[in-house]
Amino acid sequence: MFKALAEAREMPHGLTARNFMGLTVTQLAAVLGVSRKTLSNIVNERAGVTPDMSLRLSRAFGTTPALWLNLQQAHDLWVAEHEPTGWEQVMPVPMPATPSDDTQASA
Repeated sequence: MFKALAEAREMPHGLTARNFMGLTVTQLAAVLGVSRKTLSNIVNERAGVTPDMSLRLSRAFGTTPALWLNLQQAHDLWVAEHEPTGWEQVMPVPMPATPSDDTQASA
């Protein structure tokens, strides 16, 4: 049911119209106890999986809430890594030498 993260433009948790185990968006929304619009927003990448939604999905599909949240986080990180926001230009902060570094260097 889950897509590999390499297939990036779909949500990694596999929430696509063809993956609802034969259910329509409307039917699955009813099972989850949410509006069709709420589920549609997740499916169409206008919203992410929240902790509340992860609880609902885990109950419906026999998984853990952490699975859904981890997949959402992995997706968010993948998207951030591939968007040109300038994060690549950030340089590491130089760390000052610690007293133990000086002791080891002189030994």
